[in-house]
Amino acid sequence: MPTHKQPFSVSRNVELPVPAQGELWTVGAVILNEAGEAFAQKRSPHRRLFPDTWDIVGGHVEPGESLLEALAREVEEETGWRLRHVRRFLGTTTWTGDDGAGLRHEADYLVEVEGTLDRPALEWSKHSTYGWFGPDALDRLKENREPGEFLVHDVIARAMQDRSDWSWHRGVGRHRPVPPAPSPSAVAATP
Repeated sequence: MPTHKQPFSVSRNVELPVPAQGELWTVGAVILNEAGEAFAQKRSPHRRLFPDTWDIVGGHVEPGESLLEALAREVEEETGWRLRHVRRFLGTTTWTGDDGAGLRHEADYLVEVEGTLDRPALEWSKHSTYGWFGPDALDRLKENREPGEFLVHDVIARAMQDRSDWSWHRGVGRHRPVPPAPSPSAVAATP
């Protein structure tokens, strides 16, 4: 397979776990706007895995993909934004989904993206809405989850803990936080 320069940069000392043969891996991206709020999208109620719950951008690593290649692909597929920089490794979590596919390992990263943050190109067949969540709104990320199943909340809270590295947000662009966008079906159903 030919190697080519990846279109994004990676901060020094970012940990890159190495998946073992036969392991199922996923990746997740925490994306912050210049106000320090984190992007999350709500999974559609008909989804087999974690229906009607909040999620960060991410998904399964495909055969032959590295973790960071999967991260870049998922960011673009789920939002239309492009991965610009992998800033920090947020940790690895092991979890079992409610879809019967078994044990998964998830590597999560704090990332910077290129694109208009107030206009994500969501996959409306997979997600029903999106929002920007500041520290005071993180409890909303626990909706429709059982106690102990707060992975998305915990990963975003971890990304927000160390605000000393948020200086990179200054002058990044003209991104304003936006309220959650209603899904097309919710707009049609509104009286």
